[in-house]
Amino acid sequence: MRCAFAFAALLLAACPAAAEESLVAGVSQDVVQISSTYTGTDLTVFGAIEQPSEGGVGDIVVVVRGPDAMTTVRRKDRIAGVWINNARARLLMPSYYFVASTRRLDSVAGRDVLGRYGLGLSNLRPDSAVSDGDPAPFENALIRAQARARLYAQNTTGVEMLSNTLFRVKVPIPAGVPRGPYNVQVYLFRDGTVVSAQSTPLYVDQTGFERGLYDFSRDRPFTYGLVTVLLGIAMGWMSTFFFRRGA
Repeated sequence: MRCAFAFAALLLAACPAAAEESLVAGVSQDVVQISSTYTGTDLTVFGAIEQPSEGGVGDIVVVVRGPDAMTTVRRKDRIAGVWINNARARLLMPSYYFVASTRRLDSVAGRDVLGRYGLGLSNLRPDSAVSDGDPAPFENALIRAQARARLYAQNTTGVEMLSNTLFRVKVPIPAGVPRGPYNVQVYLFRDGTVVSAQSTPLYVDQTGFERGLYDFSRDRPFTYGLVTVLLGIAMGWMSTFFFRRGA
């Protein structure tokens, strides 16, 4: 959320310069449908630099953020010879995060600028953090876990410049991505400063039987829970009947 406010302020500040150097960007599809057979796909973010500066090609950074999710991270400590959950932190961070750039981010801009817009895994910070002590180790642990699950990724050469003005980026959408609204942000950097930016919405949704079941569980939670319990009882009774018959 903090990055969203910074991005909105940037868009307002860039309006007077829109007649000079600016961005035009889009996404190959604005809705990703998730079904039971979904194994992942790639989206393409593409765009162009309008009225480019005579000072050469700038740097493009593309960020895709998923819906924020509150996650509890626990630290195991050895107490009396037994490993148990001890300290914990509750962090509000994007459920999906992908960033691609034309080159290394520390070569694109300074640390303060990258941190202001949350560009790069090392600059990703929670919008809310409640922890037992310093939250930084918990944040780093969550980022590592999300990276192993392919929900966080960084590609410092992921922006392909097709010409001096045209670019494209392949964004992986793995099978385990959470459903909800996403945001695709494209930045144009020159000399370490953002000179133009554009934001495009993206939505990841369920389809088919999974969608109907999800809606039913949200709209009628009591009935959903009751049906689930009854189905469990019925399956248990049927398994007992068949096993007894086989004996």
